[in-house]
Amino acid sequence: MRGPLPGEDQALEMALAQSMMRRVARGEAGEMVRVYRPTAAAVAFGRRDVRLPGFGEAADAVRRAGFEPCVRAPGGRAVAYTRDALVVDHVAPDPEWPSGLEGRFDEFGALWTGVLGGLGVDARVGEVPGEYCPGSHSVNARGRVKLVGTAQRMVRGAWLFSAVLVLDGAGVLRPLLREVYDALDLPFDDASVGSWAEEAPGVAADEVEAALLAAYDERFGLDPAELPASLVDEARALVGDHRV
Repeated sequence: MRGPLPGEDQALEMALAQSMMRRVARGEAGEMVRVYRPTAAAVAFGRRDVRLPGFGEAADAVRRAGFEPCVRAPGGRAVAYTRDALVVDHVAPDPEWPSGLEGRFDEFGALWTGVLGGLGVDARVGEVPGEYCPGSHSVNARGRVKLVGTAQRMVRGAWLFSAVLVLDGAGVLRPLLREVYDALDLPFDDASVGSWAEEAPGVAADEVEAALLAAYDERFGLDPAELPASLVDEARALVGDHRV
């Protein structure tokens, strides 16, 4: 499934990923992959962020910057992106729950580094010092700047693997993430924020997306599909869990 939902509601996009996972967990759908570019700038907070004393201040900073604050289903800390981002939500049945988490991180890290490396970027898996939403399975460039954040959520019967590639806009994201992480009293280094446009200015975003879809198709086999209206309706019922 490709493309964003109509409108600019990023909380609904977060809820849609959760509704995909729930449907698969109930056995009502098989493996699904959704790829889209956001229709609005957002900061997707982790659920742990919401419980921090500075969360209200962080959310206010997000709104002042013209971004939408929302809460995402997978784990991790706050992630920011503009419309110049590529989001992948991959959901599949998980008969071996709760095992498999580390293996998926390894598998998708290799997929992403293969795609970005094939387009000329020195892509590596690993945390860079001071990165936002730190994790040992981030995908970076040159060991210096973060390009792709990855996160998972597992429930009995299904897993959700989400990835966000920052295509452009790092100059806007750095000061905003500084405000957010300062408010949350979490470590952060502005210099850790990278973007595809800065690493490969001659390679268009469409080419990156096409290469990613080709890699997914080779690895998993993709069959184009429309987003079911009933799935969107289910997401609307869950959106309150993701709205700030």
